[in-house]
Amino acid sequence: MTPNLPALSLLETRVLGVLVEKQHTVPDAYPLTLNALTAGCNQKSSCDPIVNATDAEVQATVDRLIGLALVVESSGGRVMRYSHNVQRVLAVPSEAVALLATLMLRGPQTAGELRIHSERLHRFADTSSVEGYLNELAARPAGALVVELARQPGARETRWVHLLSGAPAVTPPAPAGTADTDVLAASEIAALRQRRPPAGAGRGPEDGRHKALRRTGRRAPGVIPAPQLLAGAGVVSSWPLGTCRPRRFSPSRDRS
Repeated sequence: MTPNLPALSLLETRVLGVLVEKQHTVPDAYPLTLNALTAGCNQKSSCDPIVNATDAEVQATVDRLIGLALVVESSGGRVMRYSHNVQRVLAVPSEAVALLATLMLRGPQTAGELRIHSERLHRFADTSSVEGYLNELAARPAGALVVELARQPGARETRWVHLLSGAPAVTPPAPAGTADTDVLAASEIAALRQRRPPAGAGRGPEDGRHKALRRTGRRAPGVIPAPQLLAGAGVVSSWPLGTCRPRRFSPSRDRS
């Protein structure tokens, strides 16, 4: 943060971000009128968070930014028009201004997201070049303008946030599990164990009788052995396990 520059409000950073964006996206309409600037601040896409400012609120914000030399007022026909002066006041290159404007419009982002979202303002060669400018802004001798946030749980990359509104509020990540959830999980496991039937449950008396007959080597009444069943169908009744498929019985083939 620049020592001589106070912390800016959300609407002030939104006004600056819109002015930088419109300078590149709609150069024919830049500098912006108050109506165009208000519409840009209230746009629903490509902005986080979404604001709903009135013309009077935007005008008061512009007046304060003019006092900080961040906005320049000029006359264009019958209405006043406004342009930003961010690059000169902060003494940073245009590439850094594009990154700051993207952060002011969309909030914290990773270096890869910044490269994609700032493409209309400046086309960076790769993510490494974005990280290079971010590191320069973070190590700026006159005061850091961005800071790298701690990695969020489950995230692969860290996010960056601007410091024009002061240091961001750091919220500690929620613990992976609490005592209530641990107790609930233990009770669920206990309930599942109680609902699980004991070993051997669900078998009828017929199953128990077949088990006893298998131990004695006898077969239950009415059960036809597999070899006899296959022989009745004209199939060879015995063959070693693991051999090839049994062939059909052919009297002519056997006689030859």
